Amino acid sequence: MKLLEGKVAIITGAARGIGKAIALKFAAEGANIAFTDLVIDENGLATQKEIEALGVKAKGYASNAANFEETHNVVAEVVKDFGRVDILVNNAGITKDGLMMRMSEGQWDAVIGVNLKSAFNFIHACTPVMMKQRSGSIINMASVVGVHGNAGQSNYSASKAGMIGLAKSVAQELGSRGIRANAIAPGFIMTDMTAALSEEIKAEWAKKIPLRRGGTPEDVANIATFLASDMSSYVSGQVIQVDGGMNM
Repeated sequence: MKLLEGKVAIITGAARGIGKAIALKFAAEGANIAFTDLVIDENGLATQKEIEALGVKAKGYASNAANFEETHNVVAEVVKDFGRVDILVNNAGITKDGLMMRMSEGQWDAVIGVNLKSAFNFIHACTPVMMKQRSGSIINMASVVGVHGNAGQSNYSASKAGMIGLAKSVAQELGSRGIRANAIAPGFIMTDMTAALSEEIKAEWAKKIPLRRGGTPEDVANIATFLASDMSSYVSGQVIQVDGGMNM
């Protein structure tokens, strides 16, 4: 029996990167996958085919996760197409880094909207479905900088700290209905974005990590699978740092 056999997962921002790794891992464990991205382009369609090749149902939905109405419409479509929602992974995120004194209002609003408001939107839309089922697992993708802060990323750090507070609050509100909520705080993960960094910068990062390497999207996906499955049925309101021991 696979860990997520027959469950339905919504994963935001999953056409590539960590979100895609989570989608593929969930699918390998038997979950049917509804994933969203701003547009479902060739990458999104390729991701859908990769997921379907694992023997589950998959569909990509074009959606601006920061838009409240669009989000509710997408969740309604998912319920129509899949029949239920068992797992929600709030993974959509962007960065617009800059020092506080130089950061524009637009940079702040964009990051808070995509990274934090999107999670509110999807939780708000999925909660009635999960409450009727009296079960569900909500996973917010935070970051170690949401725990410890980071110079030049006040908007990103604030949004990720908000993801942690949101998960803890939802865990308290919805626990009596059988709904769990947790957060994952990745550290230095090797994605397309970090791959573009120089070898010198990556080596400098590695010095700060006890395991002396960056993490992989699959490292994060493994923790997400644990939190989505019944293996974590008594785990709620927690923050799991996936950072190779960088922050203890």
